Amino acid sequence: MSNKNNKNDVDLGLRQFIKDLGCVSGGVALLNSMPWLQSFTPAAARDIKKEKARVALIGTGSRGQYHIHNLFLIPHAEIVALCDDYAPNLKAAAELVPKARTYTDYRKLLEAKDIDGVIISTPLNWHAPMVLDSLAAGKHVFCEKAMADSFQACKDIYDAYQETDKVLYFCMQRMFDEKYIKGMQMIHSGLIGEVVGCRMHWFRNHNWRRPVPSPELERKINWRLYWESSQGLMTELASHQIAVCNWATGLNPQSVMGMGDIVYWKDGREVYDSVSLVYRYSNHVKITYESLISNKFNGMEDEILGKEGTMHLASGVYYMEDEKIGKSGIEQLLDQIGNKVFTAIPAAGPSWRPETKKEYQAYNILEGQFYVNDGFSMIGVDNDGSDAILDAFCQACITGEKGENIVEEAYSATVQCLLGNQAMAERREIFFPEEYKIPYMKF
Repeated sequence: MSNKNNKNDVDLGLRQFIKDLGCVSGGVALLNSMPWLQSFTPAAARDIKKEKARVALIGTGSRGQYHIHNLFLIPHAEIVALCDDYAPNLKAAAELVPKARTYTDYRKLLEAKDIDGVIISTPLNWHAPMVLDSLAAGKHVFCEKAMADSFQACKDIYDAYQETDKVLYFCMQRMFDEKYIKGMQMIHSGLIGEVVGCRMHWFRNHNWRRPVPSPELERKINWRLYWESSQGLMTELASHQIAVCNWATGLNPQSVMGMGDIVYWKDGREVYDSVSLVYRYSNHVKITYESLISNKFNGMEDEILGKEGTMHLASGVYYMEDEKIGKSGIEQLLDQIGNKVFTAIPAAGPSWRPETKKEYQAYNILEGQFYVNDGFSMIGVDNDGSDAILDAFCQACITGEKGENIVEEAYSATVQCLLGNQAMAERREIFFPEEYKIPYMKF
């Protein structure tokens, strides 16, 4: 469990967890499959104890301010500059960090020599130009997910990264969430058997709208609702979850089909408020994905189905198939007959029920107390991995050590989400385009 009570110990919880993981059965193999974790250790924290990463924030809205609060708890981070072209956001951030310089043009900020790295929290359509400009200016870069809003923009970022010695992170926070790390160790060790399916969902009951002080600011403030600046539920939510499926299977889907609609929030928005998709891997395993924002009953879950068990990664629990906790429907029916509840099998209606267990025993993925995200917040929550991945970026700004595979994972998840949007728009099965495959991706 992460400890955020002591500024000097903010990141030691996950760091120690990763160190300990390398000492248990299967841990080394897991760390080899998640190499971005290997340098995030207590020893690495001690090595940079007296140094500071000088960082600037580009985009100081709600998510940018969320990062500011996490940066306050990272002992090797110093916020030196802030940038936003929306005055109320910049003012709010400046009140949090009064010593930081302020800018309204990110290009001017990039000219500053005392900035080691930038943290980009802007609408999706700005990700690619800002990332590319920042790398070209010699800055380390941390950018919110998703990577970009088009296949080509993603490829441009990937190609630029191959040519730079600078660090590039995308905020795929599940990559630094203890539940997911340990859960993947269990999956890869064979605890739940062969992976036979993935079921992902993310439900909210909120219109995604924010108050607009003047009509001309509608598309600026509510950028998530319009295709020119957003790719909707897929890049905002599904990008995290598709990545989880790929980690579990070790593959990228070959194809996807789906449907997207505006079911409830018919308020002038363009992006879907309801999506349902099926992704298919080469081994015939499928991802079923669903998200809507007009009912929150089912919340959020990342479910990996194995022949021997099921992993609920978002909830931090798993279930095994072979435990006789309850009786199947047919066993219950036969017992009832034997106990004279029925004198014979009922003639009306079904004579048996599906062969499913009455209940399953839940086992915690982690020992002790851990944090669970219900998925309802539009800004972010504590201890979901966002703090740790930001911490790792600040460390990398000092050491210059790249986070291995972070860019590749962000690329893979983003382009799969963009492919999903294409499949919904065209109402047909879409296969992954050859020209956007990268060597890291296995199909």
